[in-house]
Amino acid sequence: MAVTPWGPDFGRLARQDPELAGIILSELDRVAGGLQLIAAENFTSPAVLAALASPLANKYAEGYPGARHHGGCEVVDIAERTAQDRAKALFGASHANVQPHSGSSAVLAAYAALLRPGDTVLAMALPHGGHLTHGSPANFSGRWFHFIGYGVDPVTGLIDYEQLRGLARVHRPKAVVCGSISYPRHPDYAAFRAVADEVGAYLIADAAHPIGLVAGKAAPSPVPYADVVCATTHKVLRGPRGGMLLCGAELAERVDRAVFPFTQGGAQMHTVAAKAVAFGEAATPAFAAYARQVVANARTLAGGLAAEGLTVVTGGTDTHMITVDVSPLGLDGRAAKARCAAAGIILDTCALASATEPGGCVRGVRLGSAAVTTQGMGEGEMERIGALLAIALREEQSAPTTRGVRAEVRELAAAFPPCAR
Repeated sequence: MAVTPWGPDFGRLARQDPELAGIILSELDRVAGGLQLIAAENFTSPAVLAALASPLANKYAEGYPGARHHGGCEVVDIAERTAQDRAKALFGASHANVQPHSGSSAVLAAYAALLRPGDTVLAMALPHGGHLTHGSPANFSGRWFHFIGYGVDPVTGLIDYEQLRGLARVHRPKAVVCGSISYPRHPDYAAFRAVADEVGAYLIADAAHPIGLVAGKAAPSPVPYADVVCATTHKVLRGPRGGMLLCGAELAERVDRAVFPFTQGGAQMHTVAAKAVAFGEAATPAFAAYARQVVANARTLAGGLAAEGLTVVTGGTDTHMITVDVSPLGLDGRAAKARCAAAGIILDTCALASATEPGGCVRGVRLGSAAVTTQGMGEGEMERIGALLAIALREEQSAPTTRGVRAEVRELAAAFPPCAR
């Protein structure tokens, strides 16, 4: 059974509720025995976990520092101001709201601040890599607003900026959303800004995936271009699960009111404090080196997969993310995901511009290098992972070769424990 880093606090839980303690240990065992290549996941530091488990979890704090509904908020006010100040300094923003409970909550607040129900919004089409909050009919976004989808070139996989401009001129959206859950290249924020300005639209950057690379100066920043930047604090940023919003001073009050009282109640002050810890960590030279290594690892892994004959979308990556079309192997995304899982390699499926089958079947998989880089893996390990991935994708789950891959994956994971930092 895995060793927990939480010391006596976990011991108390184990004595009081052994069932839940066992579940937590099982999750540690699962993580320690495989390779976590989900692009949206990472491992927080022990300091972030300590803040999450702090007594700040007990405090009810509706409102903002200096203007709370509940009494006794003088200490948590300091924690929230610290998180705000660190986020503003880290990203060069005039204003930061650190209360959103998730990336989706942050996007909802951005829409609430800038739009009204029925407004037209231009965002990346879901089959091309748009998020649920970019117009899915199953999501509030698709029910409350009129979304027009732009996409990527089906051959290159790159954003079609001419199509974007043409759609904006025809539909005159109230807002343009720049962001994707599976685009491995840097967006041209200046081009998005020019399109938004041409039609008098707000520019909303959904930077949930690249924001950690932005913090580490390994990716261009959307802050100078977007009216509002929505982001998550987990993923590459390596903080607690949650969201945040960045904007200029002129929109600060609208953004804050959109978070509270419009879309959320009391802030989760333990999470806000953990965000402050993560922002502090992200401001260090060590984190900048980490962010550069994340990109180097992703590029090495993409190159290794391409060398194995796999179809890497866009021909590579600029970020932590890689997308692969598995259809030439006779697989769809779900089958590929299952084969990799059988080998201990955990990744996600994703839609591809020209590869969505009837019934919602997708032919892409999405990989990320953030978590394995946190574990200390480098380009050499990425080359090995690429070779193991290629074998797993080409073999049935019960094949002897796949069982051999599983053993190698366990060996590699054991050499780089997730709680090494």
